[in-house]
Amino acid sequence: MVQAGSGEPVPDDLVELGRILSAYGVRGWVKIAPHSQQSDILLKTKTWWIAPSAQASASVVVPVACTVMAARRHSASVVAQVAGCTDRDGADALRGATVHIPRSAFPQPAEGEYYWVDLIGCTLFGQDDAGAVVPLGTVNEVMDNGAHAVLKVSNGTLVPFVDAHVLAVDMAARRIDTNWPADF
Repeated sequence: MVQAGSGEPVPDDLVELGRILSAYGVRGWVKIAPHSQQSDILLKTKTWWIAPSAQASASVVVPVACTVMAARRHSASVVAQVAGCTDRDGADALRGATVHIPRSAFPQPAEGEYYWVDLIGCTLFGQDDAGAVVPLGTVNEVMDNGAHAVLKVSNGTLVPFVDAHVLAVDMAARRIDTNWPADF
C-alpha cells in the first residue's frame, strides 16, 4: 500500500489526469485509465499525486505524493509501479484512486495549442445577429466528440473548438473569441 511519505505540501495546481482501474499483475503494478489520449505526461513525470477514491476514504481526500518507479503504455491505458506498492493487494487498494500532476509540470504547449484544463474557466464570446461581440458564458467543460474538441459553456451552449469558429484565444485575459451565433 502506498503510504504518505515525505509530508510534501500538496501543490495547489493539481490536475486530475486519470483513474486507477485495477491491479496489473502480482508485483504491485496498477492499470490507469488516462482521461486523455495524450498521456505522455503520465509517462514522463516521476512524481504522481494519488488521491484515494471518495468511497475508500471516510475522511477528507488528500492526494499523496508517490514516486513513479516505472510506467508504460498498455493499449489505451497506462500501467505503472509506484514506490511502496509491492504486491497485488497493495495495487488493489488503489483501485478507484485518481492520479494528479501539477499543472506547472506540464510542458509548454506549441503556439496555437492549449491544454483543456487551461480553457476551463475562460469567458467565451460569440456574435449577435448584427456581428457585435457578446459573451456566451464561461467554459465549464471541454469534450472530445471524436473529430475535435467541443467547449461546453455554463448556459449549455456547445461550441466546436476549431479554427473555423475560434477567432482568438487570450489565455492572459482568460478570453476566447468566436464567430459562434449568440442565439444558436
